[in-house]
Amino acid sequence: MPSKRYREALSLVDLKKQYSLDEAIETLGKLPKTKFDQTIDLAIHLGVDPRQSDQMVRGTVPLPHGTGKTVRVLVFAAEGSDAAKAATDAGAEFVGFEEYLKKCREGWVDFDVAISTPDAMSEVRKLGKVLGPRGLMPNPKTGTVTEDTAKAVTEVKAGRVEFKIDKTANVHVPVGKLSFSPDQIKENAQVVIDALVKAKPAGAKGTYMLSCTLSGTMSPPVHLDVKPFVKAS
Repeated sequence: MPSKRYREALSLVDLKKQYSLDEAIETLGKLPKTKFDQTIDLAIHLGVDPRQSDQMVRGTVPLPHGTGKTVRVLVFAAEGSDAAKAATDAGAEFVGFEEYLKKCREGWVDFDVAISTPDAMSEVRKLGKVLGPRGLMPNPKTGTVTEDTAKAVTEVKAGRVEFKIDKTANVHVPVGKLSFSPDQIKENAQVVIDALVKAKPAGAKGTYMLSCTLSGTMSPPVHLDVKPFVKAS
């Protein structure tokens, strides 16, 4: 049974309407408040087949206003190396190699992003069963396998987010907090939409962006009019 607050929020959202991005953000701002600052999530259903390797949609994009979330970063780098020192100086919470390989093998995943130097990946790859299902495995395509650990740490802490389609061709990306100004949420969301448009696979046929919603952690989804996005793609 939905809570009273959720039912009240649901009454303020027209589930049959397709809102403009401005209207959707305005609507979310009018919904009953919660005791915490909700994360705003952009969800887009794409017209691609995730089973086909040439239709994979994945990448990263820096949000101009960040996510509003404190990002805890683990960096796999040899003890005492320049890469390890650079990562620590850049603000990574956890930096090391053998110690963190052991902790992760035992199931520890108390971090948000994992970064690795290329030479550490031969061992880090063995953590696939732990990191893979949680989307935490470092990957060169997302800039999380690199010698420049300082740059990678700085970027993810500043609000660089990763996007990747799931098995049902949906992409979920956080675009800020409800406490952000409407302009900040809009600019973050637009940057993500633009990045998804640019990431359209050459093998994708037909309509690329099928549907899109904007929602808060505890709010019903507000459906967006995707026609402006489709034209851009």
